[in-house]
Amino acid sequence: MSLQEWLPTLRYLLLGAFPDGPLGGVALTVAMSIVSALLSACVGLAGGILLWWTRGAVHLLLVAVIGFFRAIPVLMLIFWTFFLMPILLHADVPGLAAVVCALVLIGGAYLSHSVHAGLDAVGAAQEAAALSLGMTRWQALRYVQLPQALRMMAPSFVNQWVTLVKDTSLAYIVSVPDFTFLATQVNSRLMVYPAQIFLLVGGVYLALCCTLQWCASRLFRHRRESADVSSRAPRNPVLLPERAE
Repeated sequence: MSLQEWLPTLRYLLLGAFPDGPLGGVALTVAMSIVSALLSACVGLAGGILLWWTRGAVHLLLVAVIGFFRAIPVLMLIFWTFFLMPILLHADVPGLAAVVCALVLIGGAYLSHSVHAGLDAVGAAQEAAALSLGMTRWQALRYVQLPQALRMMAPSFVNQWVTLVKDTSLAYIVSVPDFTFLATQVNSRLMVYPAQIFLLVGGVYLALCCTLQWCASRLFRHRRESADVSSRAPRNPVLLPERAE
């Protein structure tokens, strides 16, 4: 099969039927990954803060709920959201929305414990110092504790997002036209190039995960260098009034 004959197939794997039909392929996989990563970060931050703030029965209930979603296999949760969401919402729910919901729930559950651990690592002394300056607990969390905790738990976020990119490949099970689903379609139609097609699939997922890791590393390095520069910046001397002779 010549390169010219492969070009329409490669375009189909990259974009699906777009613009004549719905977006699919690699583009849909990237879109699912970005949306799921952002929403899971929001859920993880909220869950981690609640875990850190709550006590007693409420805390135990949160631990049980988060532990439940961490224990459920991704594939099973995708099935549950795909079949249960239309019953609960009394409306048709697209397979794409069900997959994103499942990825957000599982990713948020894992990130909740990362956020909780990061806040614990900062320590209660930081909160006490902020409160002594007149801040509320929310202001102490927002301006003092979370900025320090986020720097420590950033690698956990990136690691979970890399896992999330790979988990998007399970969307094919509910016929979402992501990259894996379209690659399976192409392989079933051609039947003579399975090694080439699935080597391409593996290479694309490797490229996506490495790109995410590289971007995160560059961002962390830039923030670290900016912090080092600001810490080395000279301070303006405080001028004291001259003593009267």
